Amino acid sequence: MKYSFARSGFSLIEVVLALGVAAFSFVAVLGMLPVGLKIQQGSVNQTKANAIMLQIMADLRADVRLPPGQAKTDQFGLNNHWLAVATPDTLYFTNDAKQTTATSTTDFPVFRATITYLFPPTATTSIAKISVSWPASVDPSTALPAGSAETFVAVNR
Repeated sequence: MKYSFARSGFSLIEVVLALGVAAFSFVAVLGMLPVGLKIQQGSVNQTKANAIMLQIMADLRADVRLPPGQAKTDQFGLNNHWLAVATPDTLYFTNDAKQTTATSTTDFPVFRATITYLFPPTATTSIAKISVSWPASVDPSTALPAGSAETFVAVNR
């Protein structure tokens, strides 16, 4: 029986080149990881800001005229603020979208919500601008926050 010794396998140079290409690709993927994590964190904060805006919109819409005998719900203390259009309301929220105060040491504020009531409110419709920014320690009127979201809400009264 004769054995034929054909060349099988890779040479050392081919293996080194393949490992070099794989290492370069791996370093490139690892270099994109921080960018992806930053984008993901921004989208998480945007989602939480949208949830806060929805809570505020629901509270404003609950301040409509109700039939006699039904009590108004007032989660954030915004009832009857439509008449004071000159002063916007500022609310603070934790990372879990729960309301807190600006100076709380136990429930650290992460989001700042500003509700501006647009003039003039009519007997049938009121319009408000809701802006949510983060971090809460940065005042959007004086400095640029890390992120923000805003919307308008029209409430039929």
